Amino acid sequence: MKGYRKYFGKKIIWLIITFIAAVLLNFILPRLLPGDPVAVITARTAQGVSEASAVKQIYEDYASKFGINKPMHVQFFSYCKNALKGDFGLSFSQYPRPVSDIIHDAIWWTICLQFPAIVIGWFIGNFLGVLAAYIRKGFDKILMPIFLFFSSIPAFGMAIILLVIFGIHFKIAPTSGGYGFDLIPSFSFKFIGSVISHYHLPFWSIVLISIGAQAVGMRSMSIYELNADYVKYSRFMGICDRKIVGYVFRNAMLPQITGLALSVGTMVGGALVSEIVFSYPGLGTVIYQAVTMSDYPLLSATTLIITIMVLIVSFGIDIIYAFIDPRIKAAQFD
Repeated sequence: MKGYRKYFGKKIIWLIITFIAAVLLNFILPRLLPGDPVAVITARTAQGVSEASAVKQIYEDYASKFGINKPMHVQFFSYCKNALKGDFGLSFSQYPRPVSDIIHDAIWWTICLQFPAIVIGWFIGNFLGVLAAYIRKGFDKILMPIFLFFSSIPAFGMAIILLVIFGIHFKIAPTSGGYGFDLIPSFSFKFIGSVISHYHLPFWSIVLISIGAQAVGMRSMSIYELNADYVKYSRFMGICDRKIVGYVFRNAMLPQITGLALSVGTMVGGALVSEIVFSYPGLGTVIYQAVTMSDYPLLSATTLIITIMVLIVSFGIDIIYAFIDPRIKAAQFD
């Protein structure tokens, strides 16, 4: 247990340091965006008002309401205090809607889309990577080039390809939105059917990218482990090949588990481009709108969620590694 305490202690310290640095960056960087969003709200509110002093008063009222007239350090401590209570303030671009409400509505669309897509892509990709490494022959010669092709396509590229082929050319799938624009969210069969039909293209654009990347990684790790000295020695000792292969692929799976954890932790990160391409009502679209509208309360909140998810998943995978890989514990005593 002493080795574990030392290992976990280091991880917790780095987790705290990283979290503090991330919170600082999440607060400062969005506020460096060009433009004055309060001026935009003032212009929208003061339409028809010709008196300059009245417009200035409206601007000052909004600046006071959003707290941007205070020193930066005061804004930061106020931001941290409110964030601990789940209050991220009001959105500039969707004023007077609270940021927490916007994220609450969008995050479930992202989770329901990306979590199944990432997990399914991970399982299929690793299975195909194992076949390409162990059986070789046709799997390696035929499937491997396909894996490389898919893994080299960026998320937005795959989304556009599927959009053009199935949405525009064949017209068998909707091209934008999470459901029909003429529908109101409900539990009716019509609405659920619309959600499912809008789900396919974003879902498969993420799955295909995940399959390619995971298959390539699993194939490389499996080939490395199959050529390791312990495999040759085990075969020389007469140990059955099935048992050896079990250890080989368990070792090869360790980096892939890390990849899965980080993919899940950052699912409101990289693959969000697919949501933007399809105008899917998830966090990707919310972040895009926040950037274009200089809505830094909304942008700070979404990037903070990404940061927390990555940190939690990374710390969790470190804990799991400590128990499934004895080399980590042994290293603490060196």
